[in-house]
Amino acid sequence: MSDLDLNTRSTSQNRNADLSQSLKDQAADAGEEIKQRAGDALRASTDVARDKFREAADAAKEAVTGAADRFQEQAREQQRGGADFVDRLAGNIRDAARAFENDAPLAARSISAAAESVDHAADKIRNGSIRDLVDGATDFAKRQPAAFLGLSVLAGFAAVRFLKASGPSSSSSRTGQAS
Repeated sequence: MSDLDLNTRSTSQNRNADLSQSLKDQAADAGEEIKQRAGDALRASTDVARDKFREAADAAKEAVTGAADRFQEQAREQQRGGADFVDRLAGNIRDAARAFENDAPLAARSISAAAESVDHAADKIRNGSIRDLVDGATDFAKRQPAAFLGLSVLAGFAAVRFLKASGPSSSSSRTGQAS
């Protein structure tokens, strides 16, 4: 082989080596670029997922807060209704005391004192927290178990009577069917 052939072959091999190195460099650069883009995409999707999770958590928090607010408002309404019922009971007790004033003044005073206690209880129901009411009832039951039992029975009778009075009249619907 001649020097020219060797030179040409050597130059050709150098070009091939340069071309091969250039392809390797381009592949490495392309790999780095793909790696960079994948990392960017991963970070972007992580940020989006985090934002969506926060939105879902905030929505759940708002729903729970709304439900808790509705529950508290219903409890307050029940508390006011109970206080109004106890107020009416105190008024009825006062009426009973007035009926006894002429015939049994001592009994009338005792009944009036009971009405004042019931009225005081109505104020506590209206203005106190549920926990205060439970604590007060527990303390009263411990101090005066017989009185607590008697009041519980009376409250039960009053509740049944109240429920019967406020419910639909079943006797009138039966009477209408019988006609």
